[in-house]
Amino acid sequence: MNQTVSIEFKYPKSGYAIDIGPDLLPASGEWAKKCLGGKAGKAALVSNAKVFGLYGDVIKQSLEKAGFDVFVCLIGDGEKFKSFKTLQKTLDNFSESRLSRTDVVVALGGGVIGDLAGFAASIYLRGVSFLQVPTTLLSMIDSSVGGKTGVNSSYGKNLIGAFYQPKGVLVDVRTLQTLPKRELTAGFCEAIKQGAIANRKLFDQTAAFLKTYNPKSFVRSFDNEDFVSGIVSLTGVQIAFKAEIVRGDERESPDKIDARSRKILNFGHTFAHALEKVTNYRYLKHGEAVGHGIRFAAELSKKLGLLSPNKVNLLNDVVRRAGTLPPIGNIDPRIVFETFKYDKKLIDNSLQWILLKDLGKPVIFPHADVPQSALMSTFKDITPS
Repeated sequence: MNQTVSIEFKYPKSGYAIDIGPDLLPASGEWAKKCLGGKAGKAALVSNAKVFGLYGDVIKQSLEKAGFDVFVCLIGDGEKFKSFKTLQKTLDNFSESRLSRTDVVVALGGGVIGDLAGFAASIYLRGVSFLQVPTTLLSMIDSSVGGKTGVNSSYGKNLIGAFYQPKGVLVDVRTLQTLPKRELTAGFCEAIKQGAIANRKLFDQTAAFLKTYNPKSFVRSFDNEDFVSGIVSLTGVQIAFKAEIVRGDERESPDKIDARSRKILNFGHTFAHALEKVTNYRYLKHGEAVGHGIRFAAELSKKLGLLSPNKVNLLNDVVRRAGTLPPIGNIDPRIVFETFKYDKKLIDNSLQWILLKDLGKPVIFPHADVPQSALMSTFKDITPS
C-alpha cells in the first residue's frame, strides 16, 4: 500500500523522496535520520497549536527516540500568520535555541506551516536542512512538493520567498481523518486543478474517488481498507504528477511556456490569489479560492473559444462534489481585477493566464489578449444572484 515518489533535479543534492502511506508518523524519527544521512542533531519542530495537539507528541517522541534534541516552535493557525512578523519570531526562536548549520527544521502542518518554515530554513544561517510532514490534503499533493517557500506581503500572496528543496517529505494519510470538512474541500479543489491540467486519466480518477467517497464521510471511511488504499493511491498519483512537472522546470523558468512549464500549476490561481488578497486572507481557504479560480478560468476559456461548454459543465460538477464553496457574489470584481497587477506570475509587466483547450491541455494565454468585458462577464456568470 505504501508508495514512494522520488524527485531528482539537475543537481543531485536537491533530490529527495516523498514517502506516502498510513500510520507513518510513529517511525518519523528514523525516517528523518535516514533523510539526513544518518545524522541526528537538534531539530526545530515548527507547527501550530491545533496540529501539534493532534500529532506533535508522536513526532517529538519519535524524533527524540532517534537521537534528536527537539525544541518546538508554534505559530498561529491560518494564512494571516504567513507573514514577516511570524517569520521574524520563528527566526528568533531558532537563534534562541542555538540551531546550527548541521541541524534541521521539521515542518508539521499544512501549507502555511510548510511555506513559512521552509523559508525560515532557507535564510537562517544561509540555509539549514528542512523536512516536510504535511497534514492537509492540499499540502500533501501540492505545497510540500517542489521547494516553493515564502510569506505573503501587503501587496499580495507569496511575493517574498525562495526555492528551497526539503531533504524529504513524509505523507501520513491518516492525518486527513482529523481535517475539518472545509480543509478537505480545499484539498480536493487543488486535486481537481491538477487533474484538469494533467490528463484525462488523473482527472477521471479524482472525479471517481469523489463520487465514491463524499468528503462528509471521511472520518468513518478510514475504517474501510479500500478507502485507505484508494486515498493512498490518489495521493500518490497526484504527487507524482506534481513531481514530474517540478523535475522539468524546478525554478519556473520565465522562458518555458509549453504545456509542461511549471506555470501550468497556476491554473485557477490568478483569480484565487486575488480573491484571497481582497478578503485579507481571512474569508477563504486557499483551496476554496482555487475552486472558484477553476470555475473562473474554465468559464473564461469557454468565452475565448478554447474550451467546450460540456467540459466547463464537467469541471463545475466535479468541483461541486468536493464541497460547498463560500459565496463571493458580494465581492467587487473591479477590486479583484485590480489586484492582478501584483500577481507574482507577471513577466515583463504582462500577466499570463493558464487556461484550458481541453482536459489535460493547458495553454498559457496573455492577459493583454483578454478583453476586460470577458473578465467582467465571467465573474458575473460564476456568481449568479
